[in-house]
Amino acid sequence: MKPKRYQNRIEILQGTLDLLVLQTLQWGPQHGYAISQSIRGRSGEVFEVETGSLYPALHRLERQGWVASQWKQTESNQRAKFYRLTPAGKRQLLSEQGRWDQIVNAVAGVMRSA
Repeated sequence: MKPKRYQNRIEILQGTLDLLVLQTLQWGPQHGYAISQSIRGRSGEVFEVETGSLYPALHRLERQGWVASQWKQTESNQRAKFYRLTPAGKRQLLSEQGRWDQIVNAVAGVMRSA
């Protein structure tokens, strides 16, 4: 049985999209559509990142200095903005991974005691 996609964006913890984007960019520079597809595929098609959520997140991460962008040609010869993780973004990703592990363990602890 295929897992259900989240129907409501509120179901995803605030800040999770930033973490997923940073994690995805750790594997190399990608344009927005590729980032979205990577998150979708790696989540078992549970997460579908909408354009209206992805690009504001990318712009926010760029303003914070965690990603940088550059216009390039895609494999299909179209012009697209490619995003890459900066050294500050790598540090942020490590910090966020530790915080995420704490959240997962805390939720699991609560669920086990239920």
